[in-house]
Amino acid sequence: MEVIALASLAAWVYLVAAHGGFWRTTQRLPPVVTASGRSAAWPAVTAVIPSRNEAITLPGTFPSLLEQEYPGEFAVLVVDDGSTDDTAATAKELGATVIASTGPEPGWAGKVHAMAQGLARATTEYVLFTDADIAWKPGALRALVRAAREDDRDMVSQMALLRTRTQAERALVPAFVYFFVQLYPFRRVNRRGGKTAAAAGGCMLVRREALVGAGGLEPIKGALIDDVALGTLLKRGGHDIWLGLTTDVTSERPYPRLADLWNMVARSAYTQLNYNPLILAGTVIGLALLYLVPPAALIYGAVTGETLLAWAGGAGWLLMSASYLPMLRLYRLSPLRAPALPLIALAYTAMTVDSARRHYTGSQVAWRGPRRSG
Repeated sequence: MEVIALASLAAWVYLVAAHGGFWRTTQRLPPVVTASGRSAAWPAVTAVIPSRNEAITLPGTFPSLLEQEYPGEFAVLVVDDGSTDDTAATAKELGATVIASTGPEPGWAGKVHAMAQGLARATTEYVLFTDADIAWKPGALRALVRAAREDDRDMVSQMALLRTRTQAERALVPAFVYFFVQLYPFRRVNRRGGKTAAAAGGCMLVRREALVGAGGLEPIKGALIDDVALGTLLKRGGHDIWLGLTTDVTSERPYPRLADLWNMVARSAYTQLNYNPLILAGTVIGLALLYLVPPAALIYGAVTGETLLAWAGGAGWLLMSASYLPMLRLYRLSPLRAPALPLIALAYTAMTVDSARRHYTGSQVAWRGPRRSG
């Protein structure tokens, strides 16, 4: 047990000291270099919003996007992906151009197909892929475009600040972002020429020429985790991408109950593991080593009087908790929540296992409802 506890501690020392600074929340929009010599003209942008059954959501978020005081040409396309409510009518009333989706073709994931239909209609220099639940603070679009041009990035993406109003959201949402950043350290994503790639689907500004040159969205047509797939497609094609955190772009998607968050994670967790049971087993073991061993070693070592075991477990738990503090601070939550990270990790491990169960039993749920790819 001492060897296992020391191995866990060593893993946390590596993660905190050498894993791309994943725990820091300092990756924000690239700095603006005003002396770059670029034209002062603002490029045209088209926002593409795949939407299904969002009639309730759109009135609370959509105006914040339409009211962006963007100096250049700006248009919004809502792709109505087979909604059974008044999504199309609501979007038109709010001032959007609505495209009626023809439905996913064989081999296409529903959301990616909707995004592709919006891309086909966009003729502007930049395309902003966003979601119906995303709200924008004034000036957010201008800052996004300026950063992309000044820092010469073909994609600039921001992780929207997720909702944390209910007990379930406050307990699990910051950890969801924390685990995502641990999996894809943003500093490594942003390294030019590096291999790590990712994006955040709620806010992805893409240079259209770069995306079309990479084959458009067809190379990732079956992707359920479309944002990571899109970031990977562009970076493997030699394009520079950037991903960071923000408080200017927020998600208003509610997850009021544990079951809602559970379904959100279980929908795609096993997809992230390439539907591989060996990778799943390794993931479960790895999560246990990182998050469950430290508190177990501390408690067991304290009870049995095994000093080294207790020390290794306590040090690992302390590093783990300290690495979680910046994320809690970003979400304006109490630092006293940090020591509970092992319990949260246990919950996410169960969600991942359940995702595999759903895959093998055929009970997986498609994006925003029953409409599936062919």
